[in-house]
Amino acid sequence: MKSQDNIIVYGTKWCPDSHRARLIFKKNDIDYTYIDIDENPEAVEIVLKINNGNRSVPTILFPDESILVEPSNRELKDKLAELTIAN
Repeated sequence: MKSQDNIIVYGTKWCPDSHRARLIFKKNDIDYTYIDIDENPEAVEIVLKINNGNRSVPTILFPDESILVEPSNRELKDKLAELTIAN
C-alpha cells in the first residue's frame, strides 16, 4: 500500500459519503486511519471544532495540514494525486 503519512478520515458507518471516500482510498491502495465518530467522543469534538459546530463527515485531515470536508470524488482524487506528486 502507498503510505501517505497520517491521513485521518473521520466518518460514520451509516454515512454514504464516508463509505464513498473510503472506497476511493482503497481503490487507490492508499493507507489511512479511519475513526468512527459514533464510537469516539473525542473524535466528535474534533469534527465539531473543524466544522464550526457541524457533524460533517467525512472530514479528512492530510499530512500537509489541509482538510477536506464532504469532498466530491474529483476533489478527493485531485488531493490524493497532489500528495502522490509531492512525495
